[in-house]
Amino acid sequence: MKRIVLAIVALGLSLGMAAAQSPDAGYCIERAIPYRSASPASAAANQACRVDIARPADNARLHPVIVWFHGGGLTGGAREIPRTLLQSGCVIVGAGYRLAPDATVSQIIDDAAAAVAWVMDHAVEYGGDPARIYLAGHSAGGYLIQMVGLDRRRLARYGHTPDSLAGVIPLSGQTITHFEQRRAQGLDPLQPLVDTLAPLYYVRADAPPMLLVTGDRERELFGRYEEVAYFRRMMLQRGHEEIPLYELDGFDHVGMLEPGLTLLNQYIEEREKP
Repeated sequence: MKRIVLAIVALGLSLGMAAAQSPDAGYCIERAIPYRSASPASAAANQACRVDIARPADNARLHPVIVWFHGGGLTGGAREIPRTLLQSGCVIVGAGYRLAPDATVSQIIDDAAAAVAWVMDHAVEYGGDPARIYLAGHSAGGYLIQMVGLDRRRLARYGHTPDSLAGVIPLSGQTITHFEQRRAQGLDPLQPLVDTLAPLYYVRADAPPMLLVTGDRERELFGRYEEVAYFRRMMLQRGHEEIPLYELDGFDHVGMLEPGLTLLNQYIEEREKP
């Protein structure tokens, strides 16, 4: 585990410079592309199960792909393409998904799996390399990508395996059963539960490489740092070797997002070096 304190100053400076340089200038963006077949029985799915795609204007080569899932407690939020990710040079896919109470937590995870499978099938059409797909998300989005990246059954339903992913990068993602699922079962947000809807249930040595990032342990939501640290410990105990954890000192659950995105970019840049 690494605590980041003084480095945040440098991150803030780099973010300010990047914003001034208008990082989306080199991208072409297409919006509201459906990743599920339209169904007359599910208006919520037809509306929510779509992606926005930002692809680099440079189409002379295939680029790494970041599939980004927004946060919002599985009850709020909307698909997005964070501007900081447009500094990465990757194809960015902002995925939407159904929200509770219109869908169960298991159905929401299935939406995430369907979106990832769609990207695996269509990445080349948008300048992306299907062999270099990274999943990333904040909070509830981090929970979703860990479920898709760890529980092989989720992508198997769509003819894929998570073992081909280049990386899974949750920013302050839940690793125990999501509190929306616990709420539906009548449990308090501070009552922990680990069942088949918990990433912790699927810890394994042969999972894709992972980068874990949280806010300050004293400012995070519901003990999120300790939850993630325990997940990492169990992954290491299983024999997984590529799972660093960064704690962003001084940043709460929401405030950690922007510096977390910069760490995400740096992580992918390092992994993509020839």
